[in-house]
Amino acid sequence: MNSCQIIGRLTKDPETRYTSSQMAVTRFTLAVNRQGKDKGADFIPIVVFGSTAEVCEKYLAKGKQVGVEGRIQTGSYEKQDGTKVYTTDVIANRIHFISDSTKGSQKPSEGHTKSPYDNYQAIQEEVPF
Repeated sequence: MNSCQIIGRLTKDPETRYTSSQMAVTRFTLAVNRQGKDKGADFIPIVVFGSTAEVCEKYLAKGKQVGVEGRIQTGSYEKQDGTKVYTTDVIANRIHFISDSTKGSQKPSEGHTKSPYDNYQAIQEEVPF
C-alpha cells in the first residue's frame, strides 16, 4: 500500500502549469515538523492535478497550513550534462485547508479558543493516472 498523510505549511506560493490537454498541475513544498529528539523540518514536494490544482493555486499561499492525503511517487531524469537526478514527490488526491493565515496571525474571538480545524475544508478528486 502506498499512502501518506502529512500536515505542514507552504514554503512559498504554489506554481501552476497546464499540460498540452489543458489539465492544471500545481506544485508546492510543505515544511513538515519532525517529532522526537531530532527537531527540525522536512521539505516535502507536493503535486496536485486537475480542478483541485486550480483551487490550490487560487486559495493557497506561502505560510498557509494544509493537510495532504496522497501517495509517494519516485522518478528520475537525466540533466543536459548527463547526470541523473532522482525525485520523490507526494501526489495529492485530497487537500485539507487547515488555516486561513500564517502561524500566529489569527486571533481567537472572545470566549472562543481557535482550533486549527475551525476552517477545515476538504477537496477530493481522482488523480488522472
